Amino acid sequence: MQFEKLTNDDLKEIRHLQPEGWSDIVPEFRSYINHDFCYPVKIKLDDKIVGIGTSIMFGKTGWLAHIIVDKEYRNKGIGYQIVVSLLEDVRNQGIKTCLLIATDLGMPVYIKTGFKIVTEYLYLKREKSWIEFPVSKNVVPYQNKYYQMIIGLDIKISGEYRERLIKEYLDNSIIYIENKEVKGYYLPGLGEGPICADTDSAGLELMKIKYSNVDKAVLPYDNATGIEFLKQNGFIETDTKGTRMILGNHINWKPEKIFSRIGGNYG
Repeated sequence: MQFEKLTNDDLKEIRHLQPEGWSDIVPEFRSYINHDFCYPVKIKLDDKIVGIGTSIMFGKTGWLAHIIVDKEYRNKGIGYQIVVSLLEDVRNQGIKTCLLIATDLGMPVYIKTGFKIVTEYLYLKREKSWIEFPVSKNVVPYQNKYYQMIIGLDIKISGEYRERLIKEYLDNSIIYIENKEVKGYYLPGLGEGPICADTDSAGLELMKIKYSNVDKAVLPYDNATGIEFLKQNGFIETDTKGTRMILGNHINWKPEKIFSRIGGNYG
């Protein structure tokens, strides 16, 4: 099979690969193409794109994301070959930890290539009206003086060096300050709007802001505090499933401090 780099000229040709229930894949792949830490690929057969995927590299860790195969070409080993090719790219960069979030459909392929289950994500949706909460005095808009503290907090919680990803979304971010230190951040413009917080109070106060106008949520099962808060405020579990998997060295991340994920591509 011939792997080629996915380009902006290909974006109009991948809409037929859009999985049901996923957010629009075209903006996601446009973002991958335009970021130098992402490496999107395509496979063409019968003169059409039948498979796509990307690797994402954060220095010491890598992610695989948006691995999609045309329904008419499944069960032919294409998905497996995409994963193998992307993993080779990651390893060639000296990265010894690779992560992904798997659907039930992709799970057998990832297990075949050696990935192990880390945890599950819980998907929730709003069923009842939201009760408005007062905004905490600790919640403030982003200022440049907090840049390094936010990056440090993200490293502490994610176990990864994601500065290149999150820095362009900081200007519109909301942060929680306690004793002049950043204890939590909310990035509305990045993916699903991640919330990472070092304390439950910071995480919950930022959740109050986000979910006043957002009706879907995805959290690691490990964050019992955040899940309970949503259930107490009109959210219910859905049947959607997502499994975080890892290949290689484990990382020191803190899922109980993730009050909203970025998305299925970055965790």
